[in-house]
Amino acid sequence: MRKPIPDKAEVAVEYPDKLYIGSFEQTARFDAHFDQNGVSLSFYRSGTPDTRKSVRMHFHCALFADILRELARTAASLQKDDIVHREELREAAKSLYAALKPDPRDTDVANLSADEAVRLLHIME
Repeated sequence: MRKPIPDKAEVAVEYPDKLYIGSFEQTARFDAHFDQNGVSLSFYRSGTPDTRKSVRMHFHCALFADILRELARTAASLQKDDIVHREELREAAKSLYAALKPDPRDTDVANLSADEAVRLLHIME
């Protein structure tokens, strides 16, 4: 589902002989979701054919995890008095963490130890 961009995104793609730069602001939309292989991010700006543009990126999970680790490592470089942005990022990170926690109801019975299996059998009796 495409959502409005709350702030701004800037994209630059550099080739040896070309440079493409674009920005996406509040009038643009974005989509971010997980798929079978990783994370998909897209930015869209509608308009006339000469102003319309889109950017799509896909990161496999291992790369995206490394990106998150790098962001965590460099978070100290954020201005200490930028409380609003720090809080937004912290809340978003908490939401992602909570969404990725395993559901205890999804425990794989095949991976239970012998003691756990016996306890489970007694509970089910």
